[in-house]
Amino acid sequence: MNLKKYLVRALHRLQKGPGYTYKELLVWYCDNTNTHGPKRIIKEGPKKKLIWFFLTLLFASLVFWQWGILINTYLSYNVTSSLSIGFKTMKFPAVTVCNANPFKYSEVKHLLKELDRLIEAALERILQPTPGNGSENVSPPLDLELWNQIPLVLIDEHDKDNPVILDIFETNQTAGGNETAAGNETTKKYKLAVKLCSHQGSDNCTYRNFTSAAQAVTEWYILQSTSILSKVPLHERIKMGYQAEDMILACLYGAEPCNYKNFTQIYHPDHGNCYIFNWGMDEEALNSSNPGAEFGLKLILDISQQDYIPYLSSAAGARLMLHQQKSFPFLKDQGIYAMAGTETSIGVLVDELERMGSPYSDCTMNGSDVPVKNLYSQYNTSYSIQACLRSCFQNHMVEICGCGHYMFPLPEGVNYCNNEDNPGWAYCYSSLRSSIKQRQICIESCKETCNDTQYKMTISMADWPSEASEDWIFHILSYERDMSTNVTLDRNGIIKLNIYFQEYNYRTISESAATTIVWLLSSLGGQFGFWMGGSVLCLIEFGEIIIDSLWITIINVISWCKGLKQRRARARYPDTPPTVSELVEAHTNLGFQHEAAGALPKDKALPPEPGTPPPNYDSLRVQPLDVLSPDSDAE
Repeated sequence: MNLKKYLVRALHRLQKGPGYTYKELLVWYCDNTNTHGPKRIIKEGPKKKLIWFFLTLLFASLVFWQWGILINTYLSYNVTSSLSIGFKTMKFPAVTVCNANPFKYSEVKHLLKELDRLIEAALERILQPTPGNGSENVSPPLDLELWNQIPLVLIDEHDKDNPVILDIFETNQTAGGNETAAGNETTKKYKLAVKLCSHQGSDNCTYRNFTSAAQAVTEWYILQSTSILSKVPLHERIKMGYQAEDMILACLYGAEPCNYKNFTQIYHPDHGNCYIFNWGMDEEALNSSNPGAEFGLKLILDISQQDYIPYLSSAAGARLMLHQQKSFPFLKDQGIYAMAGTETSIGVLVDELERMGSPYSDCTMNGSDVPVKNLYSQYNTSYSIQACLRSCFQNHMVEICGCGHYMFPLPEGVNYCNNEDNPGWAYCYSSLRSSIKQRQICIESCKETCNDTQYKMTISMADWPSEASEDWIFHILSYERDMSTNVTLDRNGIIKLNIYFQEYNYRTISESAATTIVWLLSSLGGQFGFWMGGSVLCLIEFGEIIIDSLWITIINVISWCKGLKQRRARARYPDTPPTVSELVEAHTNLGFQHEAAGALPKDKALPPEPGTPPPNYDSLRVQPLDVLSPDSDAE
């Protein structure tokens, strides 16, 4: 059986009545569907038929329009946030405490000696209005080579189109005599700026302007000291910082005593040696037995303010931060200061954030799907977006500037930037830090964590110790630390901290899908039922007519292909083919010849005449007909 006969028979058995043309199929669908509207098109008169056709087409268009809006809303993957409050025993947060000053001045003074002399001479020229009181005759002479690597300059902007730039250690010849550029009556009209060049002596320079000389001096000193300290090995920098036994004088967690040995030391580039309580790296994290100040952590710290670096740390106090276990503390972004001579109480509330992952939000569970290499993984800490952003910046710094910045961890095989090996590093760093494109690349590359815990703090302070009790408290603390009967501590260096849970109630802010597949199906069905009065069965009927249309299309294509084949055959054999009656007659005559030949014995059979070809029986076979009526198929 050929393919067309099979398809026609299959279509007839499936439909049982729709017909074999598109028109017959459409009429049958309109007459039998459960959807409102199509029936009225074929049963009403000519005028109403047109009206119902228009209404059906209009409402069908509205259905598809609403369906498009609903599907687009579902594919936008919106979320809703819900807030729930729970009560449970919670893990006490990790507490990181650092000194606002990274190094003891007595330990690093030999490294910063020339830098201090330069800045003192520069400040003297800025602040001395009288000529001749500068530091032209300083003995020993200043290291101007160090100064010229990253100089401070004065900018006269009286003429905005042609500003005058003067180095602080250059002589102003236009004012007469040996009067310095900073030491004249117009000093207040100058702006102080840091000059950064791609390399020493280059004209490719930029100027970082400041509204205050205090800001300019601090920024200049940080850049210069960074270059110097970056060449010092890590173990020596740790020795130059504040040691735990000197900084942590007393510790109490709940009713259990603790000491500096219960803290984990890490080196932080901004604050030197930092100490973390309850980090959870080597042992299980501690639980808080009850809320309230009596069940929290109590610390007494000595920041030794008298040993601060004068031009590097302008703020005095302790820098502290509460964070999750096994996470790196980014104190510059999330830390708070505790002031010397005070008792600071910090009440803690916990917020737990639960974000939905892809496709609802672009968050990550552990950072494994983030394209930025996490340089903070050397601390064995968990992923955070702060670690990602800093790692991204450091990677760009290494790629563009050829060295790494001192404030961030280094990739393997890379050295920190300094003025000797990388003369233009400060210019490159400043350009990269102010680049919007660089920031955008890092923001797009890094992802938020899907689950996060945030600690909300309520801070209160009071003077400590009081004037009535400071004498005996300082005597006891001095004796316990230095084994001395003399008072070695004072109010300017002592800080007391109380950190505790305010309550055991914690808030969970979780995301859930605003639209689900159930919502989508119910919304689609509601729109279809409202505008067309249809249901799921109507959609099945619509699918049925589509399948039937495909069957008819296939049959028509097969018929067209056969017709094309026959037309090509006629063109190849132009003679008229024999009719059926002629073929039957030829077949009958051939049969009589066989009977006559079969009546003779085998040995007396008449031989064929010489030159007569053997009969071609295949040419006399009657070919089967291609016509199969629908009635015969139905039977």
